[in-house]
Amino acid sequence: MPTVSAILERKGQEVVSLVAEESVLNAARLMNEREIGGVVVTEGGKMVGIFTERDVLRRVVAEQRDPATTSVGEVMTSPVVTCKADTKLNDCRAVMTNKRIRHLPVFDDSGVAGILTIGDLMAFQVTDQEATIEHLNSYIFDLR
Repeated sequence: MPTVSAILERKGQEVVSLVAEESVLNAARLMNEREIGGVVVTEGGKMVGIFTERDVLRRVVAEQRDPATTSVGEVMTSPVVTCKADTKLNDCRAVMTNKRIRHLPVFDDSGVAGILTIGDLMAFQVTDQEATIEHLNSYIFDLR
């Protein structure tokens, strides 16, 4: 059964983060610039939350807050659901579905070791299924 480490090996372990005092406007600009849907929020070098596009919609736009004066720490999601590199992908998929989340920070002994997204899970599944189909096709056609 594949684990989170299989995805992080392909994707890399880069984690985009910012401090809780940063404005929502700057966070949104960073997310747009990096073409990502969420960032880890830190305080004193430790993760205290996650800020996502969903937070912008629900806690900034819907509440008519000013993104230039609202800090990410005021509207981030906390506490954060996390996993480890040896967590099975099926377990991650179940947690993400049940909690209705799209980003899952990966922790190891030194802290945040990567971010797993629902898109990463889908891409891995598609690649895995394509490999299985190719293998079965070659098996079937080799029998002829």
